[in-house]
Amino acid sequence: MGNGQPVGAVITRRDIAEKFAEEGSMFSSAGGSPVSCVVGLTVLDILHEEGLQENARTVGGDLKAKLVTLQGRHDIIGAVHGLGLYLGVELVRDLDTLEPASVEASEICEELLREGCIVQPTGDYKNVLKIKPPLNITTESVDFFVEALDRVLSARSRR
Repeated sequence: MGNGQPVGAVITRRDIAEKFAEEGSMFSSAGGSPVSCVVGLTVLDILHEEGLQENARTVGGDLKAKLVTLQGRHDIIGAVHGLGLYLGVELVRDLDTLEPASVEASEICEELLREGCIVQPTGDYKNVLKIKPPLNITTESVDFFVEALDRVLSARSRR
């Protein structure tokens, strides 16, 4: 939240906050420096002014839809998980057994790096491609990534 500056926040609905307040006061031994507070407020201002939350919703929705389309073309994609710009593409060796494709995920990440895309394997079996682009990603960058992933997966299926 603070882009490296120590900043924390609790974001919740009013009814939850009021219920929490009934239980007693919240105490934190790390009150935060004025510099961290300015950083936090500036981050919130930029998120609002640049419409980054809306961008995450719309461009993230577009990215997820395109990944689901790839799922229909590549049997190695077992599922597409997530919301907004925090997505995961679960890779499996078999769509019936859902055997994790851990080795393949690692290799695909390396191949995507050569294509100019940074993706890491995650999950219990390291078979999920973790996709966390910056909040200001554009549709053009999404298309670049999806096309690169499609090329990498297509090349692998021809082997």
